[in-house]
Amino acid sequence: MTGQTFDFGPQALVVARLAEGVTDAQLDGVTPCPEYAVRNLLGHLTGLAVAFRDAGRKDLGPTTDTSPTASLPDIGPDWREALPKALDGLADAWRDPAAWTGTTRAGGVTLPAGAAAAVAADELVVHGWDLARATGQEYAPDAVLLEVTHGFLAGVADDPTRLGGIFGPVVPVPDGAPLLGRVIGLSGRDPGWKP
Repeated sequence: MTGQTFDFGPQALVVARLAEGVTDAQLDGVTPCPEYAVRNLLGHLTGLAVAFRDAGRKDLGPTTDTSPTASLPDIGPDWREALPKALDGLADAWRDPAAWTGTTRAGGVTLPAGAAAAVAADELVVHGWDLARATGQEYAPDAVLLEVTHGFLAGVADDPTRLGGIFGPVVPVPDGAPLLGRVIGLSGRDPGWKP
């Protein structure tokens, strides 16, 4: 899916800073993901960071075999420490050149390591936008991962199954829209969404 390697660190830091800006009063607020409140989105981010950390390490097991739709994610009492730690672990795992070789597994799906990295990039970029929108924060994703995410989503835009239904239908955006808006539209979200 992608032959390039990239550093997850800058985007992991963006997401960690967004999470740090979430107040306790916002945890039950709505997000662009209709089934997720902010707390569920934060729980999903923590779980996916652990899963893709382990996918990068080729440490396959429960964290890489569980479908993201198996249950509604939620935060634990230590989420403010757990999420940044998981994000750091993900970035660190993919700094090892071995992470990018062969195949790995995430969400119960075996795929080439580079494709797994592209999925992880998409998760961090799009869910970063979700979190920023839901909590009224500014959002400037890492430019490299934004490009990777655009390439990944553009590559599946015409797939009628949209990767097993994990994305909604593409939302058209105006010609000349910023890259982030195009990415969000390709993910099946309305770039103009507000709580």
